[in-house]
Amino acid sequence: MHPIQSDIATDSSDFQRQRDAFLARIAALKPRRAEATLGGNEKSRKLHKSRGQMLPRERIAALLDPGSPFLEIGHLAGADLYDGVPPGATIITGVGQVSGRACMLIVNDATVKGGTMFGMTTKRHTRAQLFAWQHRLPCITMVQSGGGFLPDLANIFPDEGQAGSIMYNQVKMSAEGIAQIALVHGPSTAGGAYIPSLCDEVVIIRNQGAMFLGSPQLVFAATGEVIDIEPLGGAEMHSRLSGVTDHMAENDAHALQITRNIVAHLGEAPCLRWTRTAVEAPRYDPQELLGLARMGDQPGGDCREIIARLADGSRFQEFKQLHGETLVCGFARIEGFEVGILAGNGLLTSQACAKGAHFIELCCQRDIPLLFLVDSPGFADSDQGDQRGVGKHGAKLLNAVANADVPKFTLIVGAAYGAAYHALCGRAFKPNALLMWPNARAAASRDAADEVAGALNWARHLWCDMVIDPAETRPALAQLLDVAGRTPARPTEFAVFRM
Repeated sequence: MHPIQSDIATDSSDFQRQRDAFLARIAALKPRRAEATLGGNEKSRKLHKSRGQMLPRERIAALLDPGSPFLEIGHLAGADLYDGVPPGATIITGVGQVSGRACMLIVNDATVKGGTMFGMTTKRHTRAQLFAWQHRLPCITMVQSGGGFLPDLANIFPDEGQAGSIMYNQVKMSAEGIAQIALVHGPSTAGGAYIPSLCDEVVIIRNQGAMFLGSPQLVFAATGEVIDIEPLGGAEMHSRLSGVTDHMAENDAHALQITRNIVAHLGEAPCLRWTRTAVEAPRYDPQELLGLARMGDQPGGDCREIIARLADGSRFQEFKQLHGETLVCGFARIEGFEVGILAGNGLLTSQACAKGAHFIELCCQRDIPLLFLVDSPGFADSDQGDQRGVGKHGAKLLNAVANADVPKFTLIVGAAYGAAYHALCGRAFKPNALLMWPNARAAASRDAADEVAGALNWARHLWCDMVIDPAETRPALAQLLDVAGRTPARPTEFAVFRM
């Protein structure tokens, strides 16, 4: 496997101009991330702390193994969709190491609207659950929620992917032996009470956590009866009488330590099914990706230049290099993990589609995960003489992508338009994760407005899992590959290929 030789003049004015434009995109992304990370306003955060509680992200940091990363999913979900709600949609979801085991953390942020659930909150919650289910990750839910936000009930209650799916996913995962653990950090009403009740083990905090279908205020409004939180649904009542909770903690820190102990006794952690080699840096600085990625509708460059800055040692064993040149395929390693890369390099032609299907078949036979680096303006026109079979061969590629039962990861590095978005493992084709760079655009056509096709819009609607700085790509992919590599291998069965 030979290193890619870069032909890019990184000191040229064109490269620097491109880099500056990309830096502007990153600069626009950073405050939205910071807004999401901060959570509620200063008054809400101070009130939270005045009650002796840790802030939600402080709880996450205390639960995770020291120095281990937290890979957040849906960081910008709901951005600008609800008045007074920062990006994140009142919840935090992501993967981190707890007692040496990768877990999915689902954390209500009570500093934002009391942790009440909006439609996008339930969508983010269920997306996190589906990721956990696919990768057999224990779910740790930190509960402190006022339940559903009633004005948005139509987007919370009736449909699949909403609140009912949260409960369904919990019990189905539990039935498959995927641990469901809850910590009740504060008053939790309605859906906020059902979620811990459906878990395998529940930790509640004395004089702080509470669970009830109707709050004391609701009881008074309905019956005129005055009742305190503790007898209605406090920690003592649930631990001594109802038996809904299994462990009673004295404070947040104690509850988090109990949870770490629970995870430590979940049995043997799954082993990695692939051999991970020593990590090797690319020969070319990943920071140079900022000067290479397509901005807007400008012409795209050679995708091998991007691969050279992502792959270990910049090595890439290309497959069918002289055939179907608009889809570059080959093998590489990213932070020691072997991957089969399919990288868009122009319009998808008949040859490119047939080549991609062939390459995917090889990866499935060898249990090699797939990485789609998406930058494609679409399919070639079928009225050209040499492209009359593009529909038939495009169907082969769609068949291969849909049925490939190896881990699949999609990273949109430039443009993804029309059916090419689907053929290169768009969301509907169920990649394990879909990531975008801040410059990325995806839409049904190239005519879509920037605010529709842009990465922020995709992130706010959870059409992608995360928007990342190109410099974050290698570590993010490594964490995703490590999680996927601890699931059992599965055989692939393709549908009928139209020859």
